[in-house]
Amino acid sequence: MSGFPAISAFRPIYRCGAAASLRAVTSLNSHGIRFAFGTLTVLPVRVTRWDRETARSGMLRAPLAGLVVGLLAAALGALSLLAGSGPLLAAVASVAVPAALTRGLHLDGLADTADGLGSGKPAEDALRIMKQSDIGPFGVITLLLVLLAQVAVLFELYGEGWADGALGTVVAAVAARLALTLASRQGVPAARPEGLGATVAGTVPAGRALLVAATVVALCAAAGAVSGPAGALRHGLAVLGALAAAELLLRHCVRRFGGVTGDVFGGVEETAATATLVVLALGG
Repeated sequence: MSGFPAISAFRPIYRCGAAASLRAVTSLNSHGIRFAFGTLTVLPVRVTRWDRETARSGMLRAPLAGLVVGLLAAALGALSLLAGSGPLLAAVASVAVPAALTRGLHLDGLADTADGLGSGKPAEDALRIMKQSDIGPFGVITLLLVLLAQVAVLFELYGEGWADGALGTVVAAVAARLALTLASRQGVPAARPEGLGATVAGTVPAGRALLVAATVVALCAAAGAVSGPAGALRHGLAVLGALAAAELLLRHCVRRFGGVTGDVFGGVEETAATATLVVLALGG
C-alpha cells in the first residue's frame, strides 16, 4: 500500500479545484446581475461581459431587476398618495417610473411590435417596419391603451390603500421581467442574427426557466397573503395570467416574424405587466 499516495495528498488539489469552481460561479453570477440591470434598466450598472453565457445568467435574474424597478415605482406612488396627491396621480407616478428607468425602451418595443404585427406584411417587411425609428398608428393606439389600462388599474388599487397600490406595482414589475426569462428559453429562436434579441434568445434552459417561474409565482402569492388567503390566490393568479398573455404574444410573434427581437421582448414585458394589473383588478 506504500506505493499509493495518501488520500491527504489529494486534498490540496481538491480544495484548489473547488475554490476555482466557486470563484467561476460567483463571477458568472456577478456578470449576470450586471447584465440584467445593465440591459433592462438605466441604473448605473456597467455590463462587463456580453456573451450568451452571461446573457443566460442575466435573464435568469431578470425578475430581480423587476423587483428593484417595482420597489422604486411603488415608493414614488405610495409617497405621492400619502402626501395627499390622490390615487390618480399616484397611479401615474407608478407607471412613469418604470418607463423612466428603461428610457421607454420596453414601451418603444411594444409599439414597434404592434406596428409589425399590424402591418400584415411578410416577416422580412414587418421586421423592417419594426426597425424604423418612427411609430405608426398601430403602435400609437397600442401604447395609449396599455398605458391607460395600467393607470386605470393602479388608480383602483391605490384607491383601496397605499399598500394595495404598492404591492400591485411591485408584482406587475416582477411578473413582467419573469416573462422575459421565459421568453429567453431554449427553443425560441431569434428573428435577426444581431441585436439584444439574438444575444439572449434560446439561452435559458427550459427547466431552469420554469423553476424561476414557480419560485416567483410562489413569492408573489406569499406577498399577497398579507391580506389573507384570497390575496395570495389573487396575486398568484395575476402572475400566471401575465405569463399566459405574454406566452400568447411570444408564440404569435415567432410565427409571424420567425423568431424574437429586442422589440418583441419589450412587447412581451409590457403585455405581462398590463395583464398582471388587469387580473388584479378583475379579482378585486
